[in-house]
Amino acid sequence: MNTSNQNRVIILSIAEGGLSVAEAATRFNVSQRWIYTLLARYKAGGIDAVDPRSRRPHTNPNATDPTTVEAILTLREDLTTAGLDAGAESIWDRLDTETRPSPATIWRILTRHDKITPQPHKRPRSSWHRFEAAAPNETWQSDFTHWTLEDGTDTEIISWLDDHSRLLLHATAYARITGSIVTDTFTTTMDIYGPPASTLTDNGMVYTTRFARGNDGQPRQPNGFEQLLADMGITQKNGAANHPTTQGKIERYHQTLKHWLSAQPRARNLDELNTQLAQFTDIYNTQRPHRALGRRTPAQVYTATIKAEPTKEIGHTFWRVRYDRVDKDGKITLRYAGKLRHLGIGRAHIGSRLLLLIHGPNTMAIDRNTGEIIAEHAIDSTKNYQPKK
Repeated sequence: MNTSNQNRVIILSIAEGGLSVAEAATRFNVSQRWIYTLLARYKAGGIDAVDPRSRRPHTNPNATDPTTVEAILTLREDLTTAGLDAGAESIWDRLDTETRPSPATIWRILTRHDKITPQPHKRPRSSWHRFEAAAPNETWQSDFTHWTLEDGTDTEIISWLDDHSRLLLHATAYARITGSIVTDTFTTTMDIYGPPASTLTDNGMVYTTRFARGNDGQPRQPNGFEQLLADMGITQKNGAANHPTTQGKIERYHQTLKHWLSAQPRARNLDELNTQLAQFTDIYNTQRPHRALGRRTPAQVYTATIKAEPTKEIGHTFWRVRYDRVDKDGKITLRYAGKLRHLGIGRAHIGSRLLLLIHGPNTMAIDRNTGEIIAEHAIDSTKNYQPKK
């Protein structure tokens, strides 16, 4: 007999069955003092009052302050509405550092208020195998994904993501991604961040023709993107066929991107969509701490470490490779011996993109389109301006 039923039987045996307190104590093997306590409760509140009472304290000095609980629930709602991560750690990042509880406590608060959707049991984190480039620009991942406009028109969004820092280097939308768009977006991204040492993509034809065959059954020539990488000494890596998890970081980024876009007004045209992508890029890089980065933002991690660079072997000598554009004065800028040096290229090449090969104080500037060496320098560390040989 459970305690609740026994208490009721004791009282009813006395009140309706005629047992004395002493007889009831003997029959039910309890103390007379306890029976008098039950009788007092019965007289004050009826039969329900004799049921066992919770031993939980009326107050909990360690309970989270109601103001903090309200702030947690408000942040959860705001982040969800904005299409941003709204988990316990994301909320923890945004709370006042003086009063915020632990992420585990935040999770319990969200669960208690039915804000957590139960999910199937996942693999423990200890079983994950994470692969990450050791430095910024060591590897750039790229892929594209589909998104529809307000009228149902399909578009494709191409992105470039730094593997080490998760920095979103580039994201733009087009009606359809072509090989020339891949090359143009890669080139535009290098104009801002410099060239990577390697790239990692899937095996789509816009990235590689290694699985393609011509009408004669022979392998096709490298496409423009592949040729650019070869010219610059950039290692091209492609995921195994039918194995998209190789590009896991950019696949996960696509989930975050689409979650955010879904919370925005649906873009009516490509211009509006690209405006949204620019806004998302800023949020993703500077306002969204990343769990895999120790709760730092991609921008913080990208700028914290020296960047990797591609290298190219020429005549048994390994040259560092830079991608550059000639400025309006016919020069490019290079940091050497701790100072910026201005290398003369020539006004005839203003605006031209070129490859700059660097080995110690020696440089070679190569026209990106023709492959012609258009300038060479032997840097004099006592001068800022370096005329070509």
